[in-house]
Amino acid sequence: MLIHAPTGSGKTLAAFFWAIDRLTGRPAPARMERCRVLYISPLKALAYDIDRNLKAPLLGIRHAAERLGLPPLPALEVSLRTGDTPTDDRRRMQRHPPDILITTPESLYLLLTSAARSALATVETVIVDEVHSIAGTKRGAHLSLSLERLEEVTGAPPQRIGLSATQRPLETIARLLGGGTRSDHAWIPRPVTIVEAAAARPLDIEIVVPVEDMNEPAPADPLDPDRTRSTSIWPSIYPRILDLINANRSTIVFANSRRLSERLCAELNTLAGHEVARAHHGSVSREQRIRIEEMLKRGELPAVVATSTLELGIDMGAVDLVIQVEAPISVTSGLQRAGRAGHQVGAVSTARV
Repeated sequence: MLIHAPTGSGKTLAAFFWAIDRLTGRPAPARMERCRVLYISPLKALAYDIDRNLKAPLLGIRHAAERLGLPPLPALEVSLRTGDTPTDDRRRMQRHPPDILITTPESLYLLLTSAARSALATVETVIVDEVHSIAGTKRGAHLSLSLERLEEVTGAPPQRIGLSATQRPLETIARLLGGGTRSDHAWIPRPVTIVEAAAARPLDIEIVVPVEDMNEPAPADPLDPDRTRSTSIWPSIYPRILDLINANRSTIVFANSRRLSERLCAELNTLAGHEVARAHHGSVSREQRIRIEEMLKRGELPAVVATSTLELGIDMGAVDLVIQVEAPISVTSGLQRAGRAGHQVGAVSTARV
């Protein structure tokens, strides 16, 4: 099944609830047959976010069942397997498979290539999130191969559920998600149901140029006419970004490179005279990324300057504004980034480019 719905509408929650309902509706199997749900994220940061935001709802479901006087529900375990997972945790996962395993395309490939693949033999549901970000790339082709290898490991073909807010054409993405089988030297695609819950997402996007004439970014100084004028537009950009940050409670500033994100962060903090922003990108350690995300969510940090690490469906709480510095790398990327603001059903996504 391929689900297409606006960002912030609950696609991931719907897929997980479907899988969790199936897990809680029957007794827990033997320890080595526990792994029945596999969630694949194209981004390590997104995998951490799902791990953090899945454990609390699972506990809440058990508490709700207790309040209703229902029979005790099985305690579902969630584990995370990425390149950052410590060796001891990997070994423990192999000895005690979780009910829900969260991983990335690359880590899934390594799992299938190691002895740990035996833990995947009982997988019934595979959730592929943000499928648009890997479609049409080598990672997408690589994941397709891994999903076919998973079919060889599992006792029965698992159900594949693909999720994305920005994917076109849907039929092509569905073929990528479903894969196929060979019979008599012919390739037979697996049937995929497309659920298109697309809706007009309210957007407030404005293109901002902080100078009147981009050919002359800095006006002449009337008090010093002999002074050489700056040919750079950047001295005019920093104050404008800082004004937008100060006018909102929570802001994500997107840059197209790690170097630019660090430079923007340093300039904004220098201009403000105190820390208003921190950089968030792939070179920042996992612990620091999680700390920065929590600080933004709690309102302790007015802004985060990020690369694509915060572009996908990460729950960053109530973000008021998204600022994109320079043109986004693609239309899809720009819409994904704008969707980080107002990431709730019916909310307006406000972005300034």
